[in-house]
Amino acid sequence: MSEFRWGLIGPGRIAHRFAQALSADFVGKLQAVASRNEARARQFASQYNCSTIYTQYENLYEAKDIDAIYIATPHNFHYEQIKAGLRAGKSVLCEKPLTVTSAQASELFTLAKKQGVFLMEAMWSLYLPAYQQVNEWIGQGQIGELKLVRSTFGYNTPKDPTDRLLNPELAGGVLLDMGVYCVATAQWLMQEQAQTISAIGQIGETGVDELTMANLGYSGQRFAQFTSNFHCQTENTLDIYGSEGRIHLPNMFWQPQQVTLIKQNSELTVRKPFAVNGFEYEIAEAEKCITQGMLESSVVTHQFTHNCLQTMESILQQVKE
Repeated sequence: MSEFRWGLIGPGRIAHRFAQALSADFVGKLQAVASRNEARARQFASQYNCSTIYTQYENLYEAKDIDAIYIATPHNFHYEQIKAGLRAGKSVLCEKPLTVTSAQASELFTLAKKQGVFLMEAMWSLYLPAYQQVNEWIGQGQIGELKLVRSTFGYNTPKDPTDRLLNPELAGGVLLDMGVYCVATAQWLMQEQAQTISAIGQIGETGVDELTMANLGYSGQRFAQFTSNFHCQTENTLDIYGSEGRIHLPNMFWQPQQVTLIKQNSELTVRKPFAVNGFEYEIAEAEKCITQGMLESSVVTHQFTHNCLQTMESILQQVKE
């Protein structure tokens, strides 16, 4: 285990996965937990053998025994919490989406560079072993020229207007919560921002998007299509089509433990199990970058995150028209 020490803000559902992933023998440990709810902080810290809790985020930002902060609060809080952490000289790994707007992200990236500290959006899928296998196959030319990417991400979610997913004050909506995976994987595969965007969808009673469908165009006559929704369970798969074959990521494509290469006369499925739950790979990437004095990851770069946010802004603008 590395000696890296993490501070965590927002001990909610996703934070448990982060804390569990720290049991991997190649990443650091949870040093401190911060929450406005003291009981929640104490329970979380006790569950993961964490030595310190804070009820004021400022105390975590200023803590001398913290190497980096992981932020797991709802989307609308990210901007201010990241900014406070960066100003205190702390490196930050923040859950996706990094911010609600691309303008906020640009400001934070500028601040991170000024402060000389690391900042990364926690787009964990792209660091998983299965995605590294995808990258290897594409690099080897196994599917020929990349032509089309298709994905779906949808579940019939509870229609509670106070829930984070449907609450506009908490930056709710399906695109920022689920569709972000579809946008990010398409951009990662195409290695550029979408040049053309055509989107339709449905705005629910609370004013957030409950269904989004988009066609994205890229250079070289390449395209991506995706659907994300809160109304029904879809296949939740990702397919990457090339001129000579296809790569298939199965149900829950954002956390696959196997990947299949399909060609005209052959089919190969490769198992890529997690060491723990998958979060450990993005944690290891962040620790490596911070330890080496890097300000961003070479996979989820600042520009990558900014481009994804711009693409989602364009999609939402069209859906709300």
